[in-house]
Amino acid sequence: MNLFALTPIESVALRLSLWVSAWAVVASLPLGIFAAWILARHTFPGKSLVDGVIHLPLVLPPVVIGYVLLVLFGRRGLLGAWLYESFGITIAFNWKGAALASAVMAFPLLVRAVRLSLESVDQGLEAAARTLGAGPIRVFFTVTLPLVTPGIIAGAILAFARSLGEFGATITFVSNIRGETQTLPLALYSLTQVPGGEWGAMRLCVIAVILGLFALVASELMARRFSARMEG
Repeated sequence: MNLFALTPIESVALRLSLWVSAWAVVASLPLGIFAAWILARHTFPGKSLVDGVIHLPLVLPPVVIGYVLLVLFGRRGLLGAWLYESFGITIAFNWKGAALASAVMAFPLLVRAVRLSLESVDQGLEAAARTLGAGPIRVFFTVTLPLVTPGIIAGAILAFARSLGEFGATITFVSNIRGETQTLPLALYSLTQVPGGEWGAMRLCVIAVILGLFALVASELMARRFSARMEG
């Protein structure tokens, strides 16, 4: 028996984790860029409060985030009931809910990376573009966005890696349903609770470590590559 061969359950959990993490990043990226731009370029009453709310998932127990999502997006939740009655959309206890939970938990990392990149951009370049007749939207897409691309890539990869490791909010919000919401961390947890599951848990643990290291290294390399290209 090959101790390093994944079982069907483990393979499904891995594929589901990659699927959920990808959707978490895709769904949160536009809002993350917008939030980072607002925080980096604007001063307004309550800015500290908005910044604190965005970063709450970093300091709150993930179970709290999962419970809040359940209250909001459960079948009878404040928003979940409306989504189900109006559009027939159910978020809780399926992969869409897992993606939402992962996106919320990874959102602060995404915003922080993009914000730091925005704050490092020379605003004189944007001002020069405006003096040449470019409007705010054109300046953003032709000047600002290319300059912050390394930060966006780094933030997206970090958010993807964080989503791969999400556990607490996911299991609270969407439970641990095999083939539907059982991502890699949940499958690993389940294997530790059954006799003879040690090798399966070890395999998934090794995969999680490899994926995490790969994401971090890829984030750094791609950020350096784009920075070098922009300097050139």
